[in-house]
This record gives sequence, C-alpha cells and structure tokens, in this order.
Amino acid sequence: MQMAFYSVPARGDAGLQEDLNRFLRSHRVLTVHREFVGQGENSFWALAVEYLEGAAPSGPGAGDGRGGKPRVDYKEVLSPGDFALFARLRDWRKAAAERDGVPVYAVLTNEQLAGIAAKRPESLAGLKEIEGLGDAKAGKYGAEVLAVVALPGNQQPDGTVAVPPQNEA
Repeated sequence: MQMAFYSVPARGDAGLQEDLNRFLRSHRVLTVHREFVGQGENSFWALAVEYLEGAAPSGPGAGDGRGGKPRVDYKEVLSPGDFALFARLRDWRKAAAERDGVPVYAVLTNEQLAGIAAKRPESLAGLKEIEGLGDAKAGKYGAEVLAVVALPGNQQPDGTVAVPPQNEA
C-alpha cells in the first residue's frame, strides 16, 4: 500500500485538481482522507490518498475477462501479518454472507477487507474511515469485524506474530 499527498487551494486551481483527478483515475484507491485547513486567503484542502501500487484500473472490464475490475493479489500487496488478518476477515465474511443469504461482496469487498487489515481499526469510527464502509455496514457488521481484528495474533501489523491456526473440525 502506498500514500500520496495533495494540497488543493480552497479558491480552486484547475491544474492541481486535474492532477489529483488523473492520479485517482489511474490508481486503485483504498481510502482518501481529506481535511479542510482554514487559513483565510490561504485556506486549502489537504488530502492523503492510500492506494495499491500496480493495481491501476484501466476502464470497464479491465483485466478479469468478465467485465469487472482487475484482480489484485493481496498476498503481494499486503504484509504477511496484514494478509493473515485479511484471510481471517475473508473467512468471517463468507460465514456472514451465508448467514444473511447474500453474496460475499454485499457484506464487504476485498478492497475494504484489505483496508481493514492494513489499518486495524479499534472502533466503529475507525472502521467508517474505510472507503465505502458507512453507518449501515458499520452498524450491521462493525462489532463482528472489530472482534476479528482484536483476535490474538492480529495485533502486530509487521507480521512477526504467528497467527494461531483456525480450528479444523
């Protein structure tokens, strides 16, 4: 996961806005954090963009042969510890989807799971910072997601803690 930072004057700068829009169109964006900084005539928007390197969308149907988004190998883009949590979140999502009778992507997308695995939110507010995860999904699934994130072995994002194996029954 990579970060890009932008500062766009509040009074507008078409060139900077086009640079930002070009960047957003050419990368797989996980989240955009934005903050308005009020400084009178020098007020601006500060933006921090989290994105996946090498996972740029190139239009409808790019890369998967089915008309969807290009596939991302999360094992390559996430650290080992983050990928272990991502895998646990996928297992939880599958069970939640079966329980609710919906497709897995209707619970949370892979991009959202990757964002959760990388950020390891500790609260519903932190969970809602993930792109596309609003009040409804946080209210419905938030407690369960936070419980998975809080499981032993998921605490160290550097991958140095061994993740306990799941029960095979």
